[in-house]
Amino acid sequence: MRLQHKVTLESAQKGLVNRRIRIYADGIYDMFHAGHARQLLQAKGAFPNVWLIVGVNSDYKTNKYKGKTVMNETERYEAVRHCRYVDEVVRDAPWVLTSEFLEKHKIDFVAHDDIPYTSSDTDDVYTFIKEKGMFYTTERTEGISTSDLVSRIVRDYDVYVRRNLARGYSAKELNVSFLNEKKFILQNKLDSFKDKGKTFVENLGEKRHEFIQKWEDKSREFINNFLELFGREGRINNFLSQSTGALKRALSPEPSPSSSPTRNGSDSPDAKHMRFISADTEPNQFSDDSSDEETVKYFTPTHERSLEELH
Repeated sequence: MRLQHKVTLESAQKGLVNRRIRIYADGIYDMFHAGHARQLLQAKGAFPNVWLIVGVNSDYKTNKYKGKTVMNETERYEAVRHCRYVDEVVRDAPWVLTSEFLEKHKIDFVAHDDIPYTSSDTDDVYTFIKEKGMFYTTERTEGISTSDLVSRIVRDYDVYVRRNLARGYSAKELNVSFLNEKKFILQNKLDSFKDKGKTFVENLGEKRHEFIQKWEDKSREFINNFLELFGREGRINNFLSQSTGALKRALSPEPSPSSSPTRNGSDSPDAKHMRFISADTEPNQFSDDSSDEETVKYFTPTHERSLEELH
């Protein structure tokens, strides 16, 4: 059956056709991605008024002519059906288009990129369409394709296996050996510890200024309390100097006289009596003829007296 093609690219572009232009795009559409969507967008926007029909190849034909897919045919049909640019989906689409198929679906143009799409028996499955003047060229999106996505998964295989193990998938479901399963689980735990440590350091960095400010406030409060206790006008210096002098005298006292008067007035080498004076008392303040009660003073540590004065 010979197809009579009545709509030309020129008449469609100028809007001379008073009906919707029926454009057909086909493919495997495995792991439906932005590159697929952009190709369908170009087909939908080829002319002012377009009805876009998308043919999706079945698992059997895809496995036979190209190879195994990630998504099964039902998943791929549904992915394409939910694309906003698609008006109609043809399931189990033919690998090579025929005149009968084009006539059955009343197709005006076939949209695809211009790179030759080879098959086992032809160098380009779209040769027939191009010869009929029914081919509409779309542009490929560089850097994104199903093959690129599969390559990323293979390259980062360990990462994705570890992720799925952490999410509850079994080693059997992921086709992972027992030893690899244990290795991946251990790596997940180590990464978890690292993440917790990183989070702690980040939180500490955020609160560092707050910690320093609190420490400065506490230090300032301690200093103020200390000064209030011992006085602000030289009392602390006085206290330190007096205490130091008393300590020196206690550790290195002056030699005692060879004889000291006894309590009954007699001089006896065996009845020596040491005179204790405060650290700030002048040596000549007391005379030798002073009475015992006047001359003998029991030493009261200077720092204790200072505290009593403060009270």
